[in-house]
Amino acid sequence: MNLYVGNLPWTCSEEEIEALFAQYGDVKTVRIITDRDSGRSKGFGFVEMTDSNGGTAAIEALDGNDFSGRDLRVNEAKERS
Repeated sequence: MNLYVGNLPWTCSEEEIEALFAQYGDVKTVRIITDRDSGRSKGFGFVEMTDSNGGTAAIEALDGNDFSGRDLRVNEAKERS
């Protein structure tokens, strides 16, 4: 299950996000989207969980909750069209 994670703190790392989501299931990949020119985080990313049960649990537990002073937005990622 691929999850969109928004409102990330600018300073967080992919390892921190992986540790946060690993509490709810196996994490396959974590990708924080960065600005092409500056390399700075754009404040959102994607977490791929190995199964939908872990993804659903992460959404329910983390959406709207504080992480390093920011309220995360977590939902199922939509496919690009």
